[in-house]
Amino acid sequence: MGQVASAGDNVAIERFFSLLQKNVPGRRRWTTRTELRLGIITWIERTYRRRRQSRLGRLTPIEYEAIMTTQVALAV
Repeated sequence: MGQVASAGDNVAIERFFSLLQKNVPGRRRWTTRTELRLGIITWIERTYRRRRQSRLGRLTPIEYEAIMTTQVALAV
């Protein structure tokens, strides 16, 4: 991942945007772009980052990041 035109990057971001579009803009009518922007940020912080993911061993991204940060700190 991380290379130009990487299929893995495309799949990950397309999956994220699919979830985002299903859960934020389509749920209600937004009157301003600012309101929509805040809705997106709220969804990411409250829902997306806290949902358990099978690829992370049923951990949330926040839990996984904390574990990986600790392991990197111990390795140094």
